[in-house]
Amino acid sequence: MKRRTKVVSLQRLSIDSAVVLFNSLIMFKKQFFKRPLLRFKHFARKNYALFSCLGKEVLIGVLSVATLSSAQAKIAELPVPVEDSVARSNVNLDEVVVTAARAPLTQMQSAKIVSIISRDDIHRASVETINDVLKMATGVDVRQRGGFGVQTDVSINGGTFDQITILLNGVDISSPQTGHNAADFPVSVSDIERIEVLEGAASRVVGSTAFCGAINIVTTPSDLSGVRLSAEGGMYGTYAADATVNYAASVVQNKISAGYTQSEGAIDNGDFVKWNAFYQGKTALGESSLRWQAGWSSRDFGANTFYSAKFNNQYEETRRLLGSVNGDLHILQRKGFSLSFVPQLSWHRDYDHYQLIRGMTGSSNGENYHRTEAFGAGNNINVDWKLGKTSLGVDVRREKIVSTALGEPQQESEWLPVSGSERYYEGKGERLNTSLFFEHTALLRFFTLSAGLLANSNTGLDNDFRFYPGVDVAWIPTASWKAFASYNKALRLPTYTDLYINNKVQRGDVHLLPEQNSMYKCGVRYRRAGVEAVVSAFYSRGINMIDWAYETEESTCYHAMNIGRLDNRGVSVDLHFGVRELLPKAVVKDVKLGYAFIDQSYQTERPIFRSLYALEYLRHKFVAQVDHVVWKDLSASWNFRWQKRMNGYEPYGKLDCKVLWHRQKYDVYVKGDNLTNHRYYDIGEVLQPGLWVMAGAVLRL
Repeated sequence: MKRRTKVVSLQRLSIDSAVVLFNSLIMFKKQFFKRPLLRFKHFARKNYALFSCLGKEVLIGVLSVATLSSAQAKIAELPVPVEDSVARSNVNLDEVVVTAARAPLTQMQSAKIVSIISRDDIHRASVETINDVLKMATGVDVRQRGGFGVQTDVSINGGTFDQITILLNGVDISSPQTGHNAADFPVSVSDIERIEVLEGAASRVVGSTAFCGAINIVTTPSDLSGVRLSAEGGMYGTYAADATVNYAASVVQNKISAGYTQSEGAIDNGDFVKWNAFYQGKTALGESSLRWQAGWSSRDFGANTFYSAKFNNQYEETRRLLGSVNGDLHILQRKGFSLSFVPQLSWHRDYDHYQLIRGMTGSSNGENYHRTEAFGAGNNINVDWKLGKTSLGVDVRREKIVSTALGEPQQESEWLPVSGSERYYEGKGERLNTSLFFEHTALLRFFTLSAGLLANSNTGLDNDFRFYPGVDVAWIPTASWKAFASYNKALRLPTYTDLYINNKVQRGDVHLLPEQNSMYKCGVRYRRAGVEAVVSAFYSRGINMIDWAYETEESTCYHAMNIGRLDNRGVSVDLHFGVRELLPKAVVKDVKLGYAFIDQSYQTERPIFRSLYALEYLRHKFVAQVDHVVWKDLSASWNFRWQKRMNGYEPYGKLDCKVLWHRQKYDVYVKGDNLTNHRYYDIGEVLQPGLWVMAGAVLRL
């Protein structure tokens, strides 16, 4: 059989053009003969470059992703997934730029491991919310109070929910009021490009609040215009809908999304209504780029026994508004030298309305209103030169709260009215956090060495600068192996709730000292086609750790206190088998396994009868995910999680499943959460839901 080859002359082949051309040449075609494998790590600019791949199977491994500090994602997002990626050959991602450093490095060069939960992982999994997605990460502890993530505490490596930084596209959206509301995301699961999880103290990368780690939710507008619509419904009167519109002009890409969910709830006083809306845009300015985003979330929910087992009829409403703009400005580029600025401006405001007894108003009945604001500004200067990559940066964050219960009491003439109520914000708190960063990374033949320093001052303390160094080193003998080790220090200021809350069930302490942490981490990663394994260990030494505790058996009120020294040590193992990459005709597509173990010890001079958070750590966690074909375009994803917490409750296992019929223009699916209908406790005395079945469909235009 004769074949004709059309000669194409390309002087400068762009990455996007190459992807389209290669898809048309080699993807979704039955291959009648075995061809040698060619893996791209970069594209040559020669006019004959294209011909070097003729007759060969090509794996394109070019993907540019954000660092946690700047989140300037450059991956082109397709609004219509052509096919489940697991059904094709997995893309080799050796050159992915996902680092835990101030300057961008490829994943192979980086001296740290950043866990990635991809769009495809999320698409296949039986998840309803971002909180469900985070449960898939081995080192992340998710303590869910209600269904569909109406309120969730998220922590890393034995820390607490106040000890991590939550970012949306590199912008810190953590609340200085309380970490309980940190997971009020204005985006839907369908908006997410990926989730980056950085385990370990990361103050010199994303700021002082990254005490035990950071989680970055990454979204990006598409380079192609399109519409996505979805709707689902199921048990307990639950239904949801969301829509996404991508509009791509010549140089500007825009993305608008909105979602709604409501339910009667699977437990008493567990009903909820959730809204979210999000807008994101980006534009290219030559080699530079500019990005902006704005979001809104709204949650009204029955809070059952969320904060105290003595009150099973609590209620809460939260609102969040946010906006930011950041850039990646390439100022100077010469052979062997480049200079770029990464400026950022951000703002977000949170509203919190809480009732200890639902429907009962007034401070005497435990009703409170809070309004929190955070303004952020910063700039990162990156210099790429012959001795490596150097970064200098400054971040300034002004935090402010007005409240009916938190903050310093104000004169009546300074009270501010609470919108929609006859109450007034009688208390006020304000502090300015200033961080200066320096980091240098040396890239040697087999080693990466990164060292840096955070200098931090806060008006909430004594306004003096404190210094927090960090060193990361990686040995990379081959493309398959990487060994890494790091040492980093961090600090966390008490939240306004830690300092000021005072009611029937909680009492803060304005004399709390800031927490300080020194963390050591090491590990090794092995990766080749179809197989990836990561083994790591950590040791965290914390002083002046803050916890909420009953001091005696007779106590009726949790007291915020510095409990003294708290040490966490642990190990984790993650295994990933791309079965289809090893056996192209296998029924099973993908298998992921993970296990984490943590041991804790503490020394304190304070009497502690019962801990509410810090001492109720997750000792064992095992996760497993299996994706397989059922028939043609019908597939199933199984997710199992088993964990044991040091809180007196029995360990539990939870099995979820999603059955998906996937086509280019639409999906139809059924999801089952907690298939064994096992009722369990994971936080306080909040009984978790049993079986919860949902069915839905997605339409892509």
